[in-house]
Amino acid sequence: MPIIEVNHLTKEYQLGHIISLKENVANAYRRMAGKAIHKREDFKALDDVSFSIEQGEVVGIIGHNGAGKSTLLKHLANISKPTKGNVIVRGSVAPLIEVGAGVNPELTGRENIYLNGAILGIPKKIIQQKLDEIIAFSELEQFIDTPVKRYSSGMTVKLGFSIATSLDADILIVDEVLAVGDLAFQRKCFDRMEDMIKRQGKTVLLVSHNIRQIQRLCNRVVLLDHGRINMDGEPQAVCDNFYEQSDRKIKANINSVQTGTEDSGEIELIEIYFSDHTGQRAEKLFYNHNCSIHFKINVLQVLEEVTFGFGFHTTDFLYLTTHNSEEQLCINHLTEGYHEIKCKIFQLPLLPGIYSVRFGITAGKAARDVFYGESLKHFMVAGDIPITKRDGFFALDAHWKLENNKATELQIISMAEA
Repeated sequence: MPIIEVNHLTKEYQLGHIISLKENVANAYRRMAGKAIHKREDFKALDDVSFSIEQGEVVGIIGHNGAGKSTLLKHLANISKPTKGNVIVRGSVAPLIEVGAGVNPELTGRENIYLNGAILGIPKKIIQQKLDEIIAFSELEQFIDTPVKRYSSGMTVKLGFSIATSLDADILIVDEVLAVGDLAFQRKCFDRMEDMIKRQGKTVLLVSHNIRQIQRLCNRVVLLDHGRINMDGEPQAVCDNFYEQSDRKIKANINSVQTGTEDSGEIELIEIYFSDHTGQRAEKLFYNHNCSIHFKINVLQVLEEVTFGFGFHTTDFLYLTTHNSEEQLCINHLTEGYHEIKCKIFQLPLLPGIYSVRFGITAGKAARDVFYGESLKHFMVAGDIPITKRDGFFALDAHWKLENNKATELQIISMAEA
């Protein structure tokens, strides 16, 4: 029997401006006269959503902003009530929906631990046994008897996560909180989540915009789009579908986005494009396939001692790699006019995802900047990836080998002879 069942779940909200006193009075007269009143527009945050989750499953919920992810989790945690349909949850739930959820700001950190334990039906004796562990994990020993309203948002999340993951609930619901707090605490949260999943076998629902994190932790992913389930299945396939949706959305908005560039006025960047291993123009590249990147420029005045360079970065500007031309091209004199520069990439090591291109040109012996720009072109990488290479941004060309220990071999032989 599933531990969670969602049956035709619909949640509607009313949109529009706040109705004024004058409009309220006018609506009252319309009701009395049997006339139609002016109503605000309804918005379906969830629209006829149905699925079930078995005990021990780790399910990721992904989708663009406004897709209905947080609304769905609030219904599973019994924080919101549906407009239509129903949610059946068989077991206790520890929700960590947002900063401060489940934490009373007027109570101290210690009092909140006891309060949350009582809500989950955990005996006070058990809470006392876990108290030191919860406080130590939260790193709030100095502030545990201070009212939570005086905590920072990061401190509140530390307390909430420590309580939710230390008390023995059947289901843990987590919404983006792994991205809050300092890096060291994020690492602790991630390790604890993996322990709950792999060793304790908890049922976990995880919402995150970190798609690689979802792929690593979850054995199933649900993709929401405008309040409906767009896809439900194996993480790699669903996440690839999400990347393609993101790619289409970026393309739709690309003309309205002004790319930040710096230039000296000596060159004009005309175009950047990719070609695949067959030499054809391509918007989608494939992991471990050859490809080429092309830069078309218009040189407005003669340049001396020219070097080109490009790099790839994530859409949130994490630089992944850079490659310069100085060791392969010797350009002492670049004439005015149009030029095209091509760089061939062998066995593209980038793992599936959405990436962007940065490009720069320097000139002169002092290598002064002539042109530099980031997010000049985005592109998508796709392809089937071996399970050993799915984490991270790029794949290593590496080979494993077991080197036999001679001393161990001799010991085994001696034991066999004995």
